[in-house]
Amino acid sequence: MAKRAPFLRSGFNAYHHRGLPPEDEELTRVGPGTPCGEYLRRFWQPVVLASELTDVPRRLRILGEDLVAYRDKSGAIGLLELYCPHRGTSLEFALIEQSGIRCCYHGWLFGCNGAILETPGEPADSTLKDRLFHGAYPVHEHNGLVFAYMGPPEKRPAFPIFDTYDLPGYRMAARAPTLWECNWLQVKENSMDPAHLQFLHTLPGSEGFTDDFKEHPEWDWLETPVGMVYIDTRRNGDKVWVRVADFILPNIHQFPPNADPMALRNSINRPQATTWAVPLDDAHTMQIGYYRAPEGKDMRRGTGFGQDGNRSYGERQRIPGDYDAQVSIHGGMARHGLEHLTTTDRGIIMMRNMIRAGIRAAKKGDGFDHPTLHNGAAIATYSHDQMVAGFPPAASADADRALIRKVARDTVKAAVRHGLSG
Repeated sequence: MAKRAPFLRSGFNAYHHRGLPPEDEELTRVGPGTPCGEYLRRFWQPVVLASELTDVPRRLRILGEDLVAYRDKSGAIGLLELYCPHRGTSLEFALIEQSGIRCCYHGWLFGCNGAILETPGEPADSTLKDRLFHGAYPVHEHNGLVFAYMGPPEKRPAFPIFDTYDLPGYRMAARAPTLWECNWLQVKENSMDPAHLQFLHTLPGSEGFTDDFKEHPEWDWLETPVGMVYIDTRRNGDKVWVRVADFILPNIHQFPPNADPMALRNSINRPQATTWAVPLDDAHTMQIGYYRAPEGKDMRRGTGFGQDGNRSYGERQRIPGDYDAQVSIHGGMARHGLEHLTTTDRGIIMMRNMIRAGIRAAKKGDGFDHPTLHNGAAIATYSHDQMVAGFPPAASADADRALIRKVARDTVKAAVRHGLSG
């Protein structure tokens, strides 16, 4: 099978375009032992809302693995392989006890680290429970989310703290997860695609973006110590509106608020959301993370317009949103050999190259590194928007585009060097 479909140069020629190029398995496959799956497992991933751990276990599927999460009666959280090691009964039907979870079938009791605490029915002198462990993953609860580390135990990093977790003057809350019926990569690529803002989010009837987004912007992309940003820049009289969204390797994005018009923007606004695209398997992705809002302003509630498939099919056809655009890409699994990338896709190309480099570094072992894998102070991120004053329009349209692009680049470079303050 060819890696790229033919470049059609005449009409009515679909007959020569029927072959389906292979998927990019290095970037899309996430199960155990796959290059991308092993890369993603090297980072802490949010897997469930803390509030979803009630008096019954919670069945999960994360990175192609079937798991069960629970909070025992002492308050400890466990994340175990789904099937009991005795006879294979699903632990989603287990009983939650003071110090673990008990299989409903024969009563084996498991601790949060996978230790087998009791094996009822075995002889009193049996040593099986002292020799055998059930598969378990370490977890960390933070501000309403439960994170898991599913990589090599000896390489487990400290839990990372981003600078946006504790912003002065802001409140933060966990956001309910949404299911996207497609591969994780096309969900995450949207975060470095500012071009869609000007069209998809300004369609008649769509919600959530101001009319300012209809104005033609300048787009740019820059690397940062944690990944990359897109810069969406617009002219506003003698000011330049610089809007910056983060992509944080391997699967996080942050974006600034979008509901206030330019006229009301007079300070640095930090991101309204921090979102992970967590692969459940190759064809399903969970978006989960945090919302935030300045003190005195309402916290965003719900998923937002077009961020799930809950509207009727007819409505989604007439007023599509992010969910519809992304899930529909090649039926849920992008085929890069069918794409025709343009200048507006520079961020997509840059992101794929970054992820591919990380995958290969993790596979090689030597030299694999990232700021989120270290202990230390809060990890700096760069998503924000601000009005930069003192730059009246240049003499020509081309010169002004060059000017505002330079202002935007200088603004982001200063943020990388010195950090952000509001």
